[in-house]
Amino acid sequence: MGVAQPVKPLTESEYLEIERRAEIKSEFFDGEMFAMSGGTRWHSLIATNLAREFGNRLKGHRCVPYNADLRVKVVATGLLTYPDLTVVCGEPQLLDDEMDTLLNPAVVVEVLSDSTEAYDRGKKFEHYRQIPSLLEYLLVSQKEPRMEQFVRQESGFWLLREAASLDASIELPSLKISVALAEVFANVKFPPAAIHPTAPPRG
Repeated sequence: MGVAQPVKPLTESEYLEIERRAEIKSEFFDGEMFAMSGGTRWHSLIATNLAREFGNRLKGHRCVPYNADLRVKVVATGLLTYPDLTVVCGEPQLLDDEMDTLLNPAVVVEVLSDSTEAYDRGKKFEHYRQIPSLLEYLLVSQKEPRMEQFVRQESGFWLLREAASLDASIELPSLKISVALAEVFANVKFPPAAIHPTAPPRG
């Protein structure tokens, strides 16, 4: 029986050569490619609503939103990934002449799913925090009308804010706009809340 040979890590250049020809998207980190699963109906709808709402709010603005087709590189850690939405303020800094890999997002938005929520909240946010230009990070639920917002402070700490109803909105200080949750979750059907019957009185 032959001995399994260790897999040689990919270089970033090799990853990009493969990725630019691939039919599915893959993240890249530490010499490995990780295929990204497709989104659900609600994930797709929320991401579309986000792109539309940010586009409307930023029309004529110096900041421009991009959908998940634009790859982002975290230069400090080497992660290459595809946020659900990014916003760039001013001139975009791009990895190369292919113009498909962004280096300087000001805002990153991820729509949470069961398979990626722990990663988006934890290790992936650790990577994103290493981007000097990043000022705000938004996490958007699929299960309820809820958005969590992390805002970078001058001290370097990140302040958590939250909005959790269709009547609520999120203020984005870095962009000087407000985003309504009713627009972000337009046409999304949430599961009904569990009904807890009232216990009969004792005695």
